[in-house]
Amino acid sequence: MEQRHLGRTGLRVSRIGLGTLTWGRDTDEHDAADMLKTFWEAGGTLVDTADVYADGEAEYLLGRLMDGLVPRRDLVISTKAGSVADPDRRVDGSRGHLLAALDASLARLGTDHVDLWQIHVYDPGTPLEETLQALDLAVNSGRARYVGVANFCGWQLAKAATWQLAAPGRTRLAGTQLEYSLLQRGAEREVLPAALDLGVGLLPSSPLGRGVLTGKYRHTTPADSRGASEHLAPFVEPYLDDTACHIVDAVTTAADGLAVTPLQVALAWVRDRPGVAAPVVGARNAQQLTAALSVEALSLPDEICRALDDVSAPVHRYPDHDWSTL
Repeated sequence: MEQRHLGRTGLRVSRIGLGTLTWGRDTDEHDAADMLKTFWEAGGTLVDTADVYADGEAEYLLGRLMDGLVPRRDLVISTKAGSVADPDRRVDGSRGHLLAALDASLARLGTDHVDLWQIHVYDPGTPLEETLQALDLAVNSGRARYVGVANFCGWQLAKAATWQLAAPGRTRLAGTQLEYSLLQRGAEREVLPAALDLGVGLLPSSPLGRGVLTGKYRHTTPADSRGASEHLAPFVEPYLDDTACHIVDAVTTAADGLAVTPLQVALAWVRDRPGVAAPVVGARNAQQLTAALSVEALSLPDEICRALDDVSAPVHRYPDHDWSTL
């Protein structure tokens, strides 16, 4: 699998990443082991997790699998901290919480460092410079090799990245992670322009529109799908409206014309967008993951990309566009 630099750094990651959101909850150890081995054998390196996935069980499961199944040195392990389960405070970007969370993640993963450590969400209740100092301390102590943020909007990313570049000794942000797909192009308003300008690589989550872009929901909701799951159905439901159906139909038409699958078309589109380093794919089993990894050989023709761009184009007007074109 092709490797790409994450942002303006020396960190190289596979251009498809493996997500672990459901590990330890909906995905058991057997299926997780099959997926990790399949991913590794295909040349995949980037494995994305977080301290809150399955209340830490995702990290714990990944740590067990690295202890013999796949060499730690062959993987780029990314985890996140800052999102908390406390209903009174959903985020905690304080230095104390973040560093304690990192230590707990390392213990669950069974490793002395992570390759990429990300702030999971912006915390308006903590000074941003305090949150970012935790990233510097993690790198300086050797507990993280590279750092980034997740779910930051445009001005938050620009402020954080600029702060880190403003003084010697601070660690450049390598990446930013947020949802991006043909069904969710909000990142193009401000996040992507800021990331491109500041040399921050984008790691799209839910690149298949929470599974909807595979076409599986066009006529019904499969019984074994996330859309039929009691706790994941609300996650899928927003992308089952008429607008999404129109886009999915276009993806399916493109796939038929190219003799490939809608999954491959949708994933190839987001993988090759400017500024994207590696879409993070969450699969239910090794068979689904293999289908996603098959996109490696596909590059979409320019005319297909333009057609998909047009059919899925979000409405971005002033001040996002040049005022003279309005």
